[in-house]
Amino acid sequence: MDLRLRVFVTESPLEDKTWLEKYGPQIDQAFSGPLSFSHLPYFRCLENAEADFDIAILGMPFDTAVTYRPGARFGPFAIRSGSRRQRGIRGYTLSWGNNPYTLGQKVIDCGDVPINPFDNALAVDQMQVAYSTLLARKPTRDEEVEPVTRLIAKDGKEHPRIVTLGGDHTIVLPILRSLHKTYGPISVIHFDAHLDTWAAYPGQTSEQSRITHGTFFYIAREEGLLANNSIHAGIRCKLGGIEDLENDDSVGFQVISTDDIDDLGIPTIISKIRERVGDSPVYLSLDIDVIDPGLAPATGTPEAGGWTPRELKRIIRGLAGLNFVGADIVEVAPAYDNDNWIAAADFVHDFCLCF
Repeated sequence: MDLRLRVFVTESPLEDKTWLEKYGPQIDQAFSGPLSFSHLPYFRCLENAEADFDIAILGMPFDTAVTYRPGARFGPFAIRSGSRRQRGIRGYTLSWGNNPYTLGQKVIDCGDVPINPFDNALAVDQMQVAYSTLLARKPTRDEEVEPVTRLIAKDGKEHPRIVTLGGDHTIVLPILRSLHKTYGPISVIHFDAHLDTWAAYPGQTSEQSRITHGTFFYIAREEGLLANNSIHAGIRCKLGGIEDLENDDSVGFQVISTDDIDDLGIPTIISKIRERVGDSPVYLSLDIDVIDPGLAPATGTPEAGGWTPRELKRIIRGLAGLNFVGADIVEVAPAYDNDNWIAAADFVHDFCLCF
């Protein structure tokens, strides 16, 4: 045999040894295995009542209420793809100083809600029923381990938290309907380039057509779902005029603009958000378009001049300890780019630490 080839020859495989005997457990590489968020245990939680958790990752692949570019139905898949380098054994971060998967809370991936793409009224109901089904589960948290936040609901019980992967921003309306039944009026921390508090768009002549990714907060206010102390952060969209801001104020929101990060600085923004929501039950909604489209172009309604992922991660970290009842990341539309999938997945990692 040519001596140059010997370096490529290994020992002969032993036919009497199985994979498990010779190599041990079948541990997936970061780039292999079934697609679940950060390689977490995956369950079809909506049909499996035995699947228990403290924090659930839930996909809502819905995008038939957008006003510009569709494609966010593929967001849950993309965010999970972007999370593949994250996993429990390497979840410790320098910025947080801990690992969300070793804090005594059980985190699992509950898969996607099978949302009907042809009937928005049916889709909204499906999302609300799915969210309520999971919200009613009993948390599994070790009683000796305190979560970052512990909020008791109207029924006197503690409920799990759900991190929702959108989907366009309309998904927040059925989520707020579900959360309101459990906690009462909800305060929202809304990271976005857009207000999403408009009453309607031109041509919306039916009740169902009013429900879009730019009107859902207005409808939530009409239904009494929102507390009067919500706040936007990162706003920079074009407006119809001062009347849009007056309407926004009537919906119960205060505005932190994109430029405020330069004029006020990150610590002041954190303080303003915390002061605004106080001890209320808080829902965090993050539209990926709060990030500048040069860094996150894969979204339905890009707006120039946004924040960086690093800036936003620092703000989120400053919100730990609030009474979070849930969170989402929405409007990731991977057909337009693939660079912000990783950033979106990393924001979900931060949400788990906030809880």
